[in-house]
Amino acid sequence: MVSDDRAISLSRPFRVLIVGGSYSGLSAALTLLDLCNGRLARFNYTADAKPPNNQIPIHITLVDERDGFSLASESFASKTWIQFADIPALQSSNIQLIRGSVNSVNPREKIAHILDLKSNHAREEQYDFLIAGSGLRRAFPTVPQSLLKEQFLAEAKAHQRNIQNAREGVVVVGGGAVGVEVAAELKILEPWQKVTLVHSRDQLLSAEPLPDDFKERVCAVLREVGVEIILGQRVIATTASTTEGDRQIWQLTLADQTRVKAGHVINAVSKSVPTTSYLPQEAMDTEGYVPIRSSLQFPEGIPNADHHFAVGDIATWAAIKRCGGAMHMGYYAANNVHQLILSESLNVKPDFLHLADAPPVIGLALGDNAVSYTSADRTQHGKHLLELMFGDDMGHSICWNYMRLSEPCKA
Repeated sequence: MVSDDRAISLSRPFRVLIVGGSYSGLSAALTLLDLCNGRLARFNYTADAKPPNNQIPIHITLVDERDGFSLASESFASKTWIQFADIPALQSSNIQLIRGSVNSVNPREKIAHILDLKSNHAREEQYDFLIAGSGLRRAFPTVPQSLLKEQFLAEAKAHQRNIQNAREGVVVVGGGAVGVEVAAELKILEPWQKVTLVHSRDQLLSAEPLPDDFKERVCAVLREVGVEIILGQRVIATTASTTEGDRQIWQLTLADQTRVKAGHVINAVSKSVPTTSYLPQEAMDTEGYVPIRSSLQFPEGIPNADHHFAVGDIATWAAIKRCGGAMHMGYYAANNVHQLILSESLNVKPDFLHLADAPPVIGLALGDNAVSYTSADRTQHGKHLLELMFGDDMGHSICWNYMRLSEPCKA
């Protein structure tokens, strides 16, 4: 417990609006709770780090369309969707959780317009700082499409039924990170099922800045678990026909006019779209991403740019998108918000954390195996890596424990 004599007296708490309750948004909220209560941030592993000297009144509003924190995995569906109301670390009088969508943000006035999806009422939210971490709009199976836990469980069960009933096999279109993991998981869940992975390029993971030996190892591991792989062929047409009993059969036509039959098709190539329509156009590039500074602040020229931050997938930063990077960005952004709060409260110079260019890092769970790449260790693979990197639930518990979500919030 921090003593009251360290508390800064203010006429009202600082108001922080966080858009998005996934990895980056949660890590930002938890970092602010720690720092403003006079504790070291839970993500700070600097050996000689000291906690802040002051407590600062803060009110955090966390907005997300979903009712919980989730991981897209049929095998762990019931475990990996945790409703925000059931996360001990978020149960604080300093946090207001809103299941809703942000329709617009006015950076000059620092006002956001929010549609509360629970009450279906629109509301205005004034803030002092904004952290935008709303992520990308992705198709299933990359992320769940459901907004509620019950809907997600039904969605996962329906997906599993489609796979089990696919007598002609399952075709996964797209050999990026999502496609290769999905194809491998299908063979583990339903070993008897024929699984075919179709990729338009001559190598899997062709869009990633990774060495050839990593991509070749991924291909080899997939073939070892029984996935059939077709490379260098784009799917140019997909047609469906219905058999007796209302069962659908799909026929995929490839660029060389080869035809592939399937009882179920999973599209893993759909383009992800930033969910940034609520931000002013001048804060984004032509594709809807926010070109952040190394401090994670909005680009200069935006009104109150220093008080607006973007984290996670919507931020343009040269790195492979992954949950570890998102949590890192959330921590840095929240630390820098705290520094600005100290600056405004105590008239001190803010000491920002800055993102550095990160070399490519990736880890893929491929059935009962894993393949990883770092610049230090290069390409590695093996069953031991699966346990080390993903545990027994696709990394859900590792991320949960890293964020210490089971620990009740301390005053």
